[in-house]
Amino acid sequence: MDIRAILMGFTFALMWSSAFTSARMIVLDAPPLLSLSLRFFLSGLIGVGIALLLRQSWRLTPGQWRATLLFGLCQNAIYLGLNFIAMQWIEASVAAIIASSLPLCVALAGWLVLGERMRPVAVIGLVAGFGGVMLIMGARWGGGIDPLGIALCVAAVMALTVATLALRGASSGGNVMMVVGLQMLVGAVLLLPPALIFEDMVVNWNWRLVLAFIYTTLVPGLAATWVWFRLVGRIGAVRGATFHFLNPFFGVAIAALVLGEALGPGDLIGVLIIMAGILAVQLSKTGAAPVATPAEATAPARLARPATPGGRRHGESGGGS
Repeated sequence: MDIRAILMGFTFALMWSSAFTSARMIVLDAPPLLSLSLRFFLSGLIGVGIALLLRQSWRLTPGQWRATLLFGLCQNAIYLGLNFIAMQWIEASVAAIIASSLPLCVALAGWLVLGERMRPVAVIGLVAGFGGVMLIMGARWGGGIDPLGIALCVAAVMALTVATLALRGASSGGNVMMVVGLQMLVGAVLLLPPALIFEDMVVNWNWRLVLAFIYTTLVPGLAATWVWFRLVGRIGAVRGATFHFLNPFFGVAIAALVLGEALGPGDLIGVLIIMAGILAVQLSKTGAAPVATPAEATAPARLARPATPGGRRHGESGGGS
């Protein structure tokens, strides 16, 4: 792994993790589902526009259409929708910690449900990772953390875990940016009806809201996906996914720096344990037949290439949140 790949991996993890803080800033001043639907609409138009400039085709393979629709539903509408709703009541750092357990959930579900074989180091990583999450949640529970917000974030991770495992066999076929853009448009369409039905259309316009919305649309939404695509093309999905171990640290650190959220010794210890657990699970996949990675779940670019030398085919969006 060369210096450029390392810098790209750190950049991707930083952009993906920052999405929770910018999302928290948005939902404090605007309806969450309406904001997210508008963000997906704009990101989708930009993504499709870029795809057309690159002369990519609307004619996707059946596997790509299946992935586009399922991830548009599970990742964009359910996963990010529930996270945006939850962050009305819980801190961005809490949402980031729960979301960072996605690689652990995918590995655990693959082991328990699909009978995937796991190396001892991966089992230890799973126990450590979930233990770190419980440590942080237990420490914050006494501080009045909202149980509904926690439940929504957990449900969001479960939805994306199901989608990840369901699409492990999705075929390749190129048109990566087109898949990215169409997936976002699917999310926009699915989120608009519940937003219009259940939300009060009251927006507290200010510069923080505007800048956070622009940032969320362009950086975690499009730039992170592009960086991930370039990273996986350089080093493969399995090696690239190891950078997800940085997400717990970056997510908590950015929320503390930008929003002033509390960060205690217990949080730091828990984050380090989660990072070690995720890294152990990801590294155990090198040279084996791993389950789908979290990066493959969150970045539609996973559909763009056949199997990589690491044993998996090419690897979101965040696109993060």
